[in-house]
Amino acid sequence: MKRRMAGFTLLEVLAALALLAFLLVGVYAGIRTAMRSARAGALRVAQFDQVSSAQRFLRRELAQALAQPIDHTDQGLPLFFAGSATEMRFVAPMPGYLGRYGPQLLQLKLAPDGSGTQRLEASFAVLPPDGSAPRPLGDTQVLLRGIHDGGFSYRGRGRDGKPGDWSADWPDGRRMPELVQVRLGLDDGRDWPTLSVPLRVDAAAARGANDPLGALRAQGVVR
Repeated sequence: MKRRMAGFTLLEVLAALALLAFLLVGVYAGIRTAMRSARAGALRVAQFDQVSSAQRFLRRELAQALAQPIDHTDQGLPLFFAGSATEMRFVAPMPGYLGRYGPQLLQLKLAPDGSGTQRLEASFAVLPPDGSAPRPLGDTQVLLRGIHDGGFSYRGRGRDGKPGDWSADWPDGRRMPELVQVRLGLDDGRDWPTLSVPLRVDAAAARGANDPLGALRAQGVVR
């Protein structure tokens, strides 16, 4: 009875504390692993959402491209589209609240990001009716970061009416490309599915707008 009332020995207390410490270490390690997995999952979802949002934006704006002049040649002929491997400009309806300004000049550009990578950015500008220089509308928006390679390419029809080859440059801005392709390589293991978007410009309207003699031909004045 005296031995029972004496309580635990120091060795027993130390053994219990050591066992408790091992249990707490195990619980802490499990919580840390779960938190790390949750953060990694949230980051992955955010990265996927960013890529998905950028693709939706590009698809929507390219699909709604308008055969509206963005500039003119030295001969006064209208230019509807400007495209290179790292930049393209065209007129499209603006998203969201910017839509109240009507169709605007949209510039998509791959720009250096300062860390050996590039970023995909979009900027908007108002086209004044008097033909003066476009006026920037708001700040440049960054659509995507961490791009290590890739670019834009274009495809149209040749003079024989057959589909041409893909090109990293669109030299004849008097015509609209039929297809625009965006290929990007992303860091952090992110995937960018190749995006090919048809420009839904009415072929007859675009052809008439791009052909200054179209109206005269229709009237039989020239052939």
